[in-house]
Amino acid sequence: MSVRNAVPLIAVDAVAIDTEATGLDPRKARIVEIGALRLTGERLKSDAPFRRLVRPGIRIPDAAVRIHGIDEAVLAEAPDFAGVWGEFAEYLGEDVLIGHTIGFDIALLTSELDRIGKLWPPRPMLDTQLLAQIAEPKLAGYSLEELGAWLDVEITGRHSAVGDATVTAKIFCALIPRLRDRGIRTLAEAMRASHASLDRPEQQYHPSWVSPTATENVSATGIGDFDTYLYRHRVSTVMTAPAKSVAANATVGTAIEKMTRHKVSSLFIFPANAEIPARPEQSGIITERDILRAIDAHGPAALTLPVGQVMSTPLSSVPADALAYLAVARMNRRGFRHLGVTDDTGNVVGALSTRDLLSLRAEAAVELGDEIDEAKETAELARAWGKLAPMCGALLREGMTAKEVASVISQELEQLTRRAAILAESAMKEAGHGDPPCPYAFVVLGSAGRGESLLAMDQDNALVFADNANSGADRWFQMLAEQTSDILHAVGVPYCKGGVMAKNAPWRGSLSLWRHRVNDWIQRSNPQDLLSVDIFFDLHGVYGELDLAETLWHDAFDAARGNVGFSKLLIEAAGATEPGLTWLGGFRTIQGRIDLKKSGLFGLVTAARSLAICHHVARRSTAERLVGVQAVMQSSDSDVEDLLQAHGILFELILTQQIIDIEHGRIPTNAVEIKRLSRKDRDRLHLALRSVEHLDEITRALLFKS
Repeated sequence: MSVRNAVPLIAVDAVAIDTEATGLDPRKARIVEIGALRLTGERLKSDAPFRRLVRPGIRIPDAAVRIHGIDEAVLAEAPDFAGVWGEFAEYLGEDVLIGHTIGFDIALLTSELDRIGKLWPPRPMLDTQLLAQIAEPKLAGYSLEELGAWLDVEITGRHSAVGDATVTAKIFCALIPRLRDRGIRTLAEAMRASHASLDRPEQQYHPSWVSPTATENVSATGIGDFDTYLYRHRVSTVMTAPAKSVAANATVGTAIEKMTRHKVSSLFIFPANAEIPARPEQSGIITERDILRAIDAHGPAALTLPVGQVMSTPLSSVPADALAYLAVARMNRRGFRHLGVTDDTGNVVGALSTRDLLSLRAEAAVELGDEIDEAKETAELARAWGKLAPMCGALLREGMTAKEVASVISQELEQLTRRAAILAESAMKEAGHGDPPCPYAFVVLGSAGRGESLLAMDQDNALVFADNANSGADRWFQMLAEQTSDILHAVGVPYCKGGVMAKNAPWRGSLSLWRHRVNDWIQRSNPQDLLSVDIFFDLHGVYGELDLAETLWHDAFDAARGNVGFSKLLIEAAGATEPGLTWLGGFRTIQGRIDLKKSGLFGLVTAARSLAICHHVARRSTAERLVGVQAVMQSSDSDVEDLLQAHGILFELILTQQIIDIEHGRIPTNAVEIKRLSRKDRDRLHLALRSVEHLDEITRALLFKS
């Protein structure tokens, strides 16, 4: 899959271009001026625009001169097109081209290149006229002047190449959020929508112009091969635990003796008591390199120095449940050979070194997760996020299961949400709103919390803060959540249509308030009052005081333990699973596709969650919940194995379809195209849907079984 095609428009590297010519027929007209300037998404770049006059070699009609003001005298010393093309091509590079009625400009350039024996190099292009028609079909007109008035873009330098290119670039930037509101977020989606627009009978694109959608899948930078081993194993499986430590007042000599005795290359330094783990930001590390640098600087006297004088702070860390590739990427980016490993509460519980990761063939790791973690602005986040779908396609081709890839997607979504919250918190401080009024945790819910995210996603998040908050704390956290949500929406994770977001009051509150809500939910008797409540039990903290999130999650499971009525209501609130098969055994499709979330996956997830809540199986993933319930109930029923198999099949077919749809500029959904499936995959899908047909019976049996 093309990485560039999957990049959100907000992060697309582009060049806006415009030409002035001797006439309006690109087959006969000659270029007299070329203008261009670079932009990235919603921002024009500060480097100088490109402007070159071009001697056409033919007489310039008076009518053309009256428009652009360029006559033969002005062009007397200008080079011809052959003398300009090399420099212009270098300026364009491999970037996406943006233009207003760009088909005319490309037709002109193609004709000029033909005259000098060269070919136009195909590349993705976008036409602001077509994009505006998609964003607002009811405008009276789509000239630059009319679009400028609509979008509040000042029109200057009209009928000069650089002037028109600049206006076009500003209009494109202003169109991005309006296209996003129409569900068009990526380059591929914009090109596909433009292609559909050209097919409309009312479209008046001139037949002599080049179609701006003729090269929608060319000039793509692909994702290379991945070392999938790094995406299958978590840091917890290779870390050293407990972490070896030394007191800050111990000498360097003592540290060397301890490293030698334990055969380690680093020691952690925790505050106050070296044996009690702490937060990484409160901790330090001393490595073999630190000791060598100290000896080089101080000679033998270095051995008597306190470790606290030699150590490096703060300790860089990675979560224990992170996949190994994230640790490799973090080490590579920051130039470290050692990391602390933190648990769900954010405390250091282990150590990780490059030596630990050698067995995981770390040299091929991709740095997507750390690109997200290091992003300084929304556009950088979007650019990194655009690599996710192509990466998932590569991982599937390398033999990873869809469930394993979903775990990667979930981890990246958690990283994205964490980074968005950090950027939002920084923006709050810059705006004069100060630091957080009390400790808090930003959490994800639903599929991200379960580690089961696919590529058709939206936001499901919440926020919990400490009980010692002042009276104005909720307003501060509301603003934080609003900014976080806006960043995620801009990057490519849309707002939740059901409103399950921390910016909305029901999904934000103190720990005590959340406990009250949980108890209130459990006492409810109406399924309609419990809509969206079920995904709360998938909660997983991604930023802040993570122990707040873990405490709340465990408290909720404890409160609902053994409550069959509550679990039954959660199932009823979710609604019945739609049959995926007809009574004759065929697939129930709409326009050739079957929605496998509605026909199976959603019901499976809901049943597993409700059973886990009732039987106190404090696990997050659907598979772990089903296996855990089976163990608690001491059941050997093969129905659970059938459901687990069905779960994997549905995941695989949905994810594969989503990757194909994204590649072709279609907005990903959970609907799978039946005619695309092989006979084997149709048989597997049929088997999975047959298993899910008995879901209600299986759930009732496990729910009420003593």
